[in-house]
Amino acid sequence: MTKPGIDLLLVDDDATLARVLAAELARSGYEVVTAATGAAALETMAKLEPPLVLLDLQLPDMKGLDVLRAIREASPGTEVIMLTGHGSIDTAIESIRMGAFDYLAKPCPLDELEIRLQRARERQSLRKRASLLERGLVPLDPGASFVGESPPFRKLLHMIERAAPSDSTVLITGETGSGKEMVAKLLHARSPRMRRPFVVVECAALQEDLLQSELFGHERGAFTGADRAKPGLFEVAHGGTIFLDEIGEVSPATQVKLLRVLDTSSFRHVGATVEIHVDVRVLAATNRDLSKLVGQGLFREDLFYRLSTITLELPPLRERFSDIDLLANHCLARLNARYGFEKRISQAAMEVLRRHAWPGNVRELLHVMEAAVVVCEGAEILPSHLSAAIPTGVQRGSLPGAEGPVLTLEQLERDYIERILRQTGGHRGNAARLLGISERNLYRKLREYGWPA
Repeated sequence: MTKPGIDLLLVDDDATLARVLAAELARSGYEVVTAATGAAALETMAKLEPPLVLLDLQLPDMKGLDVLRAIREASPGTEVIMLTGHGSIDTAIESIRMGAFDYLAKPCPLDELEIRLQRARERQSLRKRASLLERGLVPLDPGASFVGESPPFRKLLHMIERAAPSDSTVLITGETGSGKEMVAKLLHARSPRMRRPFVVVECAALQEDLLQSELFGHERGAFTGADRAKPGLFEVAHGGTIFLDEIGEVSPATQVKLLRVLDTSSFRHVGATVEIHVDVRVLAATNRDLSKLVGQGLFREDLFYRLSTITLELPPLRERFSDIDLLANHCLARLNARYGFEKRISQAAMEVLRRHAWPGNVRELLHVMEAAVVVCEGAEILPSHLSAAIPTGVQRGSLPGAEGPVLTLEQLERDYIERILRQTGGHRGNAARLLGISERNLYRKLREYGWPA
């Protein structure tokens, strides 16, 4: 880790030159440390780890190239600019091959030196950004978020542990809000690809042409607005995992191309003829019945069988009511940690949670708990704090085997969507975000229910 305040190490046995350069660079805002020998330079590197080094090729005790090699091995993120006298250009070029950022001939104009240093800083910044992006593509193991002891849930966890180490394609099915993306992340995190990218593609959020461009990339001029070539997400996921969310919304044309990638591990950019080969594990998820879509001619049978090598079906929350207490307390613990609270759930409030039918599944429970924590002014969450988020009409008593009217899954889903739309004042985009689905998917459901879209 770079020590604060140290910007640059200047290594040169010419004391006058070192003193002048250090003073000039200090005026430009650099915190400079000097060393007159290779041994002193490596000792300073070990203690201070400066991000930039100006290194003379000729030192009294060591060759500059040997010092460079030692710096590159000990601190790969440090950028080294070589300082060379006349007649040493070939050696300076060799230093570039060994990993030096650049070289300058002595005596070097200060403005030229500052330009090279600025470029070295910019490259370091780009490397850091690239590292952050790569880490962002590699999710942490979400195993701690999988809370439950019910038999259906334990069976799911067992299947995940069996499927994760393999390279098999997995189809994850389940209702909206049941945690399909979390399962995909856990499969990736427990696989040999855990340190490689995990790329999420929201298939329902993009129009046909845009989806193909995102998945497979495109060449410059492939279509209007394609002013530069762009890699596809399958390339980004190379070596890792790609997660195709809402795969049931993909058009027949894109289905054909996906089938080819699954069969051959290759594809072409839109507008290109060259084949690109990738090593990617494919996970897919849907809240629709793909076998039913196959029967209706809306989804390719061969793609369905290719995707469902292993199928993981997530149980809805209404089928694992014994987990509600665990989930609610887990959510509360995380919210308390986030907001610095020490709130608890009263028994009466917990009973309200147990009676609710949870058409929005675990995602709905998360929203309900967060709303209750925010509106609760005291230390204990009461039923009144849940009333705004939980409607009285959708209760466990409405389910088969309990007293009261029997509601179908479709009726439960319709009631939940209607409640979210009321909560958002009819704003479809905000409603889709709360529901955890794309606007396109929400509009499809509204059409299915005969509501004006």
